[in-house]
Amino acid sequence: MKRFLLFIMVLSSVAVGPVYAGSEQTGKPNFTPEAIAQFSKSVERYAAAEGARAFIIARRGRPAEDLPNGIRFTHTAIAIYSNIELDNGDIAKGYAIHNLYQDADQPDISHLVTDYPVDFFWAAYALEAGIIIPTQEVQEALVEMYLQDKAKLLHNPRYSVIANPFNSERQNCTEYTLDVLNAAVYSTTDVGQLKVNAKAYFEAQKVHMSRAKLGLASMFSDGITTRDHGRKIETTTFGSLARYMKKYDLASHAVVFTQSGKTEIL
Repeated sequence: MKRFLLFIMVLSSVAVGPVYAGSEQTGKPNFTPEAIAQFSKSVERYAAAEGARAFIIARRGRPAEDLPNGIRFTHTAIAIYSNIELDNGDIAKGYAIHNLYQDADQPDISHLVTDYPVDFFWAAYALEAGIIIPTQEVQEALVEMYLQDKAKLLHNPRYSVIANPFNSERQNCTEYTLDVLNAAVYSTTDVGQLKVNAKAYFEAQKVHMSRAKLGLASMFSDGITTRDHGRKIETTTFGSLARYMKKYDLASHAVVFTQSGKTEIL
């Protein structure tokens, strides 16, 4: 019972708590600004050293032991090497991160927001990053998606922490990332076709909780629902995205990048 109540708190906090770095944009920092800036710059240097014009990035907003089995990160987005206008009007090169963020006041609603590595990691629980480096061909297709401003066509503002990736009723940040990735791969923004393709090839992460318990969790937050699911409850996670990209040769490699600069191959 204690473990179940803890999981309810985790789901609710990821969905609604402004102090948690789940899929919300804001939150209180758990590290000094200097440490966050240094780590963010290290992530950028790693991606640049890999020649990445586009890559998938993830952060963790809770202690690892509090997260359900199979889930290591709580927010995923796409980083694109871009021209960035500074406060003084100068232009610098760097990674812009394209996010689907959950609304702080309406947890069942999301918005598309572009920010930068320091913003992305500002309220992270741990200074570690999930990084997937796509193949050069996939990178080019992702860059083109954003140059043509097509990624926004895939946004579904109806948010759920455990959104079903095989229909368009709800969406979370990692499902949005999957949708943008597949749109780039298949050269289409037809959401219906993308869901057919996902069903055929993508293996989602099973959520290891009964429907009854997840239903109870939904009472604590509008950002959690099982109404978009059938018999099985499964969702998109950074890990399932990494496995999908590896299986179909869409990525050169995937790692967990730590504060010390070490990498763990996924």
